[in-house]
Amino acid sequence: MTDTPLLFTVNGAIATLTLNRPAAGNAINLPLAQALLKAAIRVDQDESIRCVVLTGAGRLFCAGGDLSAFAAAGDQVPAFLSELAGTLHMAISRLQRMAKPLLVLVNGPAAGAGLSLSLIGDIVIAARSAHFTAAYGSVGLSPDGGMSWLLPRLVGMRRAQQMIIANQRISAPEAASIGLVTSMVEDADLAGAGDEAARTLAAAPTRAVGAARNLLLDSFDGSLEAHLERETRRIAASGATHDCREGVTAYLARRKPVFTGA
Repeated sequence: MTDTPLLFTVNGAIATLTLNRPAAGNAINLPLAQALLKAAIRVDQDESIRCVVLTGAGRLFCAGGDLSAFAAAGDQVPAFLSELAGTLHMAISRLQRMAKPLLVLVNGPAAGAGLSLSLIGDIVIAARSAHFTAAYGSVGLSPDGGMSWLLPRLVGMRRAQQMIIANQRISAPEAASIGLVTSMVEDADLAGAGDEAARTLAAAPTRAVGAARNLLLDSFDGSLEAHLERETRRIAASGATHDCREGVTAYLARRKPVFTGA
């Protein structure tokens, strides 16, 4: 089991990706980054999957990049980091741009690129034992994994500067209070809360959710008028789906809609 850097399981319409290097704190090496990219492509392309869950095995969510692999690269660290970060970034981009929701369950501490991975979900639930640290400055590196793009949008520039430049650690309760995560639960309740959230997301109108995800990602770019045009095109496309017809019919009939993602 521990020889597989990423576990991929499917339960109905829900796919779960579990970082699976618990003895190394789920630190990201090249095989794990490659496995995450392969899984991201799979969940993006498989229309039967309507919700994706990302979590970690063991005590940590993800300790960041695998520093032992950095050391092993010797003088080739720049080339190694370019390949590692480039592979991870392709996985993150695919997970963020796929037309289905992403739920992240932060089961423990998240540092470096692990912090970046903890930020990319539409819904992020943290266990109380989790804490969040940028950590890059402590090893002489700058951020990757989209951290410098995501953090200011989630918590504001000043708090992002404090976390990245001053390397401030954020506890799970504080992360919930400042909007770094959606919510915090007790460690023993994380699996149950995750199951409930995943079922809710998998039952949502998948194509409309995918359109909303992309609109939110694009909302900081360009003019209001350009974004209004994107919204017009997205809502028109959503209106052509079976889920839209079902939603309207159910509303008028005063019943709960049954969405299929079609």
